[in-house]
Amino acid sequence: MKSSLGNVDPRQVEVVVHTGDKLRKDPDTLGIFIFEDETSLPESGGFPGMNAGDFIRKILMQREFTGRLEQAAVAYTVREGTPVRIILAGLGKKADFSPEKLRIAAAAAGKTAQSCRAGTLSLVLDADQLNLDWSTATEAVVEGVFLGTYRFTFFKTLEKEENKPLSTLALHVSGRQHLPPVREAAAKALKICRAVYFARDLVSLPANELTPAALAAKAREQAGRFAKMNVAVMEGEEMERLGMHALLGVARGSGEAPKFIIVNYQGAESSLPPIVLVGKALTFDSGGISLKPAEKMDEMKSDMAGGAAVLGAITAAADLGLRVNLVGLIPATENMPGGRACKPGDILRSMSGRTIEVVNTDAEGRLILADALHYASKYHPAAIIDLATLTGACIVALGERVAGLMGTDDKLKERIKKAAAKTGELVWELPLWEHYHEQIKSDIADFKNSAGRNGGAVTAAAFLSKFAGTYPWVHLDIAGPAWVTKETPYCPKGASGVGVRLLLQFLVDWREGD
Repeated sequence: MKSSLGNVDPRQVEVVVHTGDKLRKDPDTLGIFIFEDETSLPESGGFPGMNAGDFIRKILMQREFTGRLEQAAVAYTVREGTPVRIILAGLGKKADFSPEKLRIAAAAAGKTAQSCRAGTLSLVLDADQLNLDWSTATEAVVEGVFLGTYRFTFFKTLEKEENKPLSTLALHVSGRQHLPPVREAAAKALKICRAVYFARDLVSLPANELTPAALAAKAREQAGRFAKMNVAVMEGEEMERLGMHALLGVARGSGEAPKFIIVNYQGAESSLPPIVLVGKALTFDSGGISLKPAEKMDEMKSDMAGGAAVLGAITAAADLGLRVNLVGLIPATENMPGGRACKPGDILRSMSGRTIEVVNTDAEGRLILADALHYASKYHPAAIIDLATLTGACIVALGERVAGLMGTDDKLKERIKKAAAKTGELVWELPLWEHYHEQIKSDIADFKNSAGRNGGAVTAAAFLSKFAGTYPWVHLDIAGPAWVTKETPYCPKGASGVGVRLLLQFLVDWREGD
């Protein structure tokens, strides 16, 4: 896919790193981070020919800008006779500071620069003063700028021309000894942002553009960029032969043929077992015969956000050359109310041989995941992690900003929680107690695909657990954060790309033995 972006694009913007004394002669826009209610500035905040420190202190004394988190202000001064735009970005209270706060502040600076139609954004970075290591600080800043300024404008024909993208993001650090780690971290962050952009683009595409076949083609296109990454696509005939009747049952009502996308990344010795990532990919979910309400049904193009996250994360792992082995399993189909559609009351035989009573055709995600999770066992994986926009119940329980976490392995769950704490992609564990498993038992089959509203997120996970085998398994219900209904600090309304950075951090930590 060519860039869908009318604004900042990490695939096109030049990122340069300098020491403070080598600030470009004509800085378009200078960005400085400031803690709330503090008048001290980073030591690298003053530059030859521009008395920025005194100028900014006078602004702070006016109290119009206080440095609170997400706050940004624009001021103008002169450097050697040339006007310079200064963006002040608030970090919030110093006692509450974290890399996530820096990411949010960088996003505010980036969005402000974008609104000013700046060509270059020069950010002053002093990780020592922020009490962060230079790599962590750099990644947070680069991610904040690019993730915060993303816009999906692929189908815009009238206003797209008005958007002026950044041409350069410059990072100015306090000493030459910091240049190598900052440059390395900036390059890494750019690759991560590319992967998040890719996932956001996929989720944003309408269902008439992103069919299961088109998603498979996008996966092949991504794999073609990396020697250690390849994609195989299983067609309906082979799914039939393998007995994937849960997946095929969901697909029956659609005129679009289902695809089972298998992504392999061999980054380590072949003797090491892979981590299997499973992503739900309903390229459109009408609810089937159990039809959804018309209101907001258009957003159901986002029901493939789990598959997009898996594909984005593996792409980023390949781009970064992580020393891990990965398998991505992405069952892709539509859920439509056609004449051959699965009906409430039907019984499907899954690939595992276990039978499923379909009591609600809108509980289809767990059906396609059931076959994918069982298929994962053929790899004898070190761990299985699935991501799915699975239940509205999880949004009711945790809201739109938090993913539900459930699983069978405490160590794996803790690894996910640690990764989430680093990336700011929030997760919260929900229990999988035995009585939830009782709720999914069917009177006429092994299981039923819905236990009703009460505890809906947990009973859905209990259902999935029946197909994950004995391998360490974690389920992430991303129904809330996958599609943002209100702009967040570094995500506009719409697709968030949630899960890409979380999975990647998990994989980095796994590689490093954390």
